[in-house]
Amino acid sequence: MNSIKKDYLKKIDECIASGRYKDNWESLAQYRVPDAYRDCKFGVFIHWGIFSVPAFANEWYSRSMYIQGTREFEHHVKTYGPQKDFGYKDFIPMFKAEKFSAEEWTDLFKEAGFQYMVPVAEHHDGFQMYETELSHWNAVEMGPHRNVLGELHAAARKKGLLAGCSSHRVEHWFFMGPGREFESDITDAEKEGDFYWPAMPSGDFEDSNSTPTPTPDFLEDWLVRCCELVDKYKPSIFYFDWWIHHSAVKPYLRKFAAYYYNRAEEFGIPAVINYKHDSFAFGTAVVDVERGKFADVKPYVWQTDTATAYNSWCHTTENKYKDPVGIVQNLVDIVSKNGRLLLNVGPKADGTICEEDVKILRSIGAWLKVNGEGIYSSKVWRTSAEGPTKTLEGQFAEGNQAAYTPEDIRFTVANGSIYAFVLKWPEDGRVTIKSLASASAGPKPVFSGLVSSVTPLGFSPDIEWTRDAEGLHITAPNISSDYPVTFRISVN
Repeated sequence: MNSIKKDYLKKIDECIASGRYKDNWESLAQYRVPDAYRDCKFGVFIHWGIFSVPAFANEWYSRSMYIQGTREFEHHVKTYGPQKDFGYKDFIPMFKAEKFSAEEWTDLFKEAGFQYMVPVAEHHDGFQMYETELSHWNAVEMGPHRNVLGELHAAARKKGLLAGCSSHRVEHWFFMGPGREFESDITDAEKEGDFYWPAMPSGDFEDSNSTPTPTPDFLEDWLVRCCELVDKYKPSIFYFDWWIHHSAVKPYLRKFAAYYYNRAEEFGIPAVINYKHDSFAFGTAVVDVERGKFADVKPYVWQTDTATAYNSWCHTTENKYKDPVGIVQNLVDIVSKNGRLLLNVGPKADGTICEEDVKILRSIGAWLKVNGEGIYSSKVWRTSAEGPTKTLEGQFAEGNQAAYTPEDIRFTVANGSIYAFVLKWPEDGRVTIKSLASASAGPKPVFSGLVSSVTPLGFSPDIEWTRDAEGLHITAPNISSDYPVTFRISVN
């Protein structure tokens, strides 16, 4: 064990011993989600790294290029040569980021309406996008020769965004393993500190007890890397990808959570951990649903993470981009159910954000500039949704979601008003909101309050509305929109 890691492990133990949070679920259950994150509804995720250089298939290129028979393998050999002569590490000098500007990125993110930012600090490939004392394989010493995470955090805080980070390091245990199965540049990655180390067989990804089990050396390295991120960059949000649910990781995961929460109290910053696959005891961190969501409103804070592209988290020349209308519809649906949306963009290797991403972000930002009063700092209403379209629950379900109809309406409360979002505006301009039926006209009204005004956001207030036993009826033939239409409903 090198002296830096040994000293850091001692520091972690001392912090846990003296702090309020201990490394057990009972103690971590004291955790409460900070208001700064509760008020956030929309964040930007950033997948940028060495994988942005080949820009082929997706961000798993670093693994797939070593899996014989895949199109990534064939593409690599055809384009760059055999893996024994040109391996993944040989992309590093090509990752120059010569046009990267943290200020320009955060200006765009602010225009898009984001409230928090989560750049990937280290992906599965093991390349760190920040200054570190723990490895030479980082963006300061190699490639861009820039402290990418540090620059982004400084720019984000300057613009008033909460600054976070994500670590996908734990998957590195097996990520480069296929390169050991034939002659490649991975076959000699034997010692800690090597870029590809440990490159072990993967086993079953979904098996929490898969073998070979990550070793203490690897897990200690993982823990120290995560805690160094906390100390150097003071992230308000720390996002973990999926493999932390492995049984061997759990003791180290609890140590990290205790350390992070204790240090956040010392720093005076909000602290949020995003997790998947029930990796944490419920209530000790914030659950995340990848490319999916919950079907119903939840009493707890949660998050969806997805991307502007259907097929990749990083930039590729093959990306298939989503319609911003659908992204806004999902944002509204998620927020009405006590969630928030972390939307990913993947910049190019040179540090520019592609035109498709820019167009999507600006379109969303234009909608939020008008309708954000019903999104930002909002809370759930007694009813979150009405309408016939059922939400498919669970991860990776977004591609199968049915189209919304004019009867699909979502609700929030903010600023003393109820906000009703009509997810798809009807051509005839007529909408009935059943959840706002008149109290005097029906035996069991959903809402007993008095409606004093109904105001469409971003359109002329010259509309007609009535209320009876069937609902709140709105007639607004002059409104035309592909995006959700929002009504501010003021009550006495």
